[in-house]
Amino acid sequence: MRHGRYGFALLTLSSVALWADNAVPLNWQVHQAPDKDGVYYSGPEVTAPKMVRTVYVPYPYDVEGKDVQGMTVLAMVIDAKGIPEHIQVLHKHGDEFDQAAIAAVQHSVFEPGKLGNKPVPVWIDVRVVFHANRSKAVPQVLITERDLPLPDESKFEDKHHNPLSYTEPIPIHTVDADFVDPFTKVPFVRVAIVEVLVSEEGLPKEVRIRRGLGFGADEKAVAAVWQYRFFPATKKGKPIAASRNVMVEFATF
Repeated sequence: MRHGRYGFALLTLSSVALWADNAVPLNWQVHQAPDKDGVYYSGPEVTAPKMVRTVYVPYPYDVEGKDVQGMTVLAMVIDAKGIPEHIQVLHKHGDEFDQAAIAAVQHSVFEPGKLGNKPVPVWIDVRVVFHANRSKAVPQVLITERDLPLPDESKFEDKHHNPLSYTEPIPIHTVDADFVDPFTKVPFVRVAIVEVLVSEEGLPKEVRIRRGLGFGADEKAVAAVWQYRFFPATKKGKPIAASRNVMVEFATF
């Protein structure tokens, strides 16, 4: 995963099967779950952490003007007490800039994310954009990876409450493609169309570009979709492997 972790918070399903042979519907009591380390993603039941107070990020004094412009992007967990932990550099701008960004985040105050009314640890990304004119650089919270609500039961039934003959895979965990440069001059549409073959377990098995953007963006779109998780396609109420197209957005850094 983008955060170097292979667990992921999905909408917990007691079984992949939707309907048994006797057409008994799935139990729809579905809830968000943490990853293998006990950390959540923002989603229908989990609120995202908020930055309550921060500090400006200083520009290194000994960096030449032409090397100033750029950005640092960090991934981190905001724990149940609002303290940033497990800080990782996702996009480097140079050691001095990156360390200044990390120090600013460590001195920032966060309101933790919540599951219901209970504070819980939640993954977030934080970016710091450094401008050539050395204007104020401020950490900004980004949500680029998220859990999605499971579709309503009616999406899987006809008007007589019988399973539909076919339903396509439905994303339940998405990741924005990495890092559109905020200083780019290329005026392309920031959405790619990607075809993905989804297994009976809701995992991507094959991923390929259907409408690409070029400029190195296609590889990023494909990498993002490999991290998606799906409610699998169904045929007469049973999970099957099937393909669908997804529109991949890029993190607007």
